[in-house]
Amino acid sequence: MSATLEARLDRMVRADPDLMHVLTVARSLDLPDWRAFSGAVYQTVWNALGGRPVGYGRKDYDLGYFDPDTSWDAEDVVIRRVAAAFEEPFRSQVEVRNQARVHLWFKDRFGEDYAPLSCTDEALGRFVAPAFAVGIRLEPDASLSVAAPFGLIEVFDRVIRPNPNRPRARGWERAVAGALARWPEVQVIDPA
Repeated sequence: MSATLEARLDRMVRADPDLMHVLTVARSLDLPDWRAFSGAVYQTVWNALGGRPVGYGRKDYDLGYFDPDTSWDAEDVVIRRVAAAFEEPFRSQVEVRNQARVHLWFKDRFGEDYAPLSCTDEALGRFVAPAFAVGIRLEPDASLSVAAPFGLIEVFDRVIRPNPNRPRARGWERAVAGALARWPEVQVIDPA
């Protein structure tokens, strides 16, 4: 991963006070193997690149964590704990999910099989598009760690293409349409 792009991402994230608030609170909760990912990251980059206001187009903040206890009760405790840590509007915008449980509900919700994961970062490799597959975490020393299995070039080039490591997602058209409605300068590469 390019150190230059990672440094640019770090600056963009730190320039977004709302995202930094979410990261700071999430860090204080000490969730196991947690990351903020998807729109919280790529939308921050696209807004900075396009000169849009911080938070433009953001619907929520996705937080993933990994707990081998895959019971709904254990996840519900974490969901309630995270909600209690935030005031509105963040309480309604922060969505936290145990990545160890995704395989239990993914097919019913999205109509696709989903093998169990071994950690949060592994989930990134299954996202709809490489540009969406970036996760960040504010570490105890205030550094920002980045996980991006496809690198950061497509995020910074504002390119959306299907994830080459999985079948084209059933929600592909919806994801692309939603992104283009908010960031029309995004380039879609769809070989299908």
